[in-house]
Amino acid sequence: MQITIDTDTAMVTVVENGQTVQHPLDSAAGFAAASKGWVRAGWDAKYVYSFTWMGRPIIQMPEDMIRLAEVIYTLKPDVIVETGIAHGGSLIFYASLFKAMGKGRVIGIDIDIRPHNRQAIESHELANYLTMIEGSSIDPTVVDQVKAEIKPGETVLVLLDSNHLRDHVAKELELYSPLVSAGSYIVACDGIMQEVVGAPRTSPDWEWNNPQSAVNSFLASNKDFTLSYPAFEFNEGAVDQPVTYWPNAWLKRV
Repeated sequence: MQITIDTDTAMVTVVENGQTVQHPLDSAAGFAAASKGWVRAGWDAKYVYSFTWMGRPIIQMPEDMIRLAEVIYTLKPDVIVETGIAHGGSLIFYASLFKAMGKGRVIGIDIDIRPHNRQAIESHELANYLTMIEGSSIDPTVVDQVKAEIKPGETVLVLLDSNHLRDHVAKELELYSPLVSAGSYIVACDGIMQEVVGAPRTSPDWEWNNPQSAVNSFLASNKDFTLSYPAFEFNEGAVDQPVTYWPNAWLKRV
């Protein structure tokens, strides 16, 4: 695909599969095309590796976190479960929202919580909102530990951000989807893998070995969930689709 942005004419030209399409720069389609090029450039340049939240690295697309924050505020879950901790920035992000809302707690799971990250997270001023569990997110004993932390009737939101290969995400969806409350979500993060094949730090098998493939299989056999990106709470512009690392990720329990 070739994407050309001409700011003099305010047009975006996309050449793909032998076809050329032009979009006005101020249109939803023009913005989406330009954003596709920007997301790829951001991947190559490791753009998402340049942010922190309250002192902890948060390796996420900023728009994904802002959109998620509004979902959290609207849903007001009692518990957020996230697989994958890394530096702990996401956990601290959710904890800060819970502190502002006066409710909620976070359960983080990681197969390897490195000592320096654990120390930094446990010494953070929001640590009392957090529970960390070390182990594989698909280990039944780990899942049982998570279940033991959730009280009957609590509203639960689940984010899958650990191993992003298809079979692992598929198993996480199977194990953690029963925890999700009606009207809440399980989110299979980083489906962008499918869309950046050929870029640095990628693998050819990412065309199929990715979270989006796991989501498709899950939805084919599970009618309790529907693919449903949360509506924009506010929008006075032309943009109607998110700029995201999480395409086809949001599964809502119906």
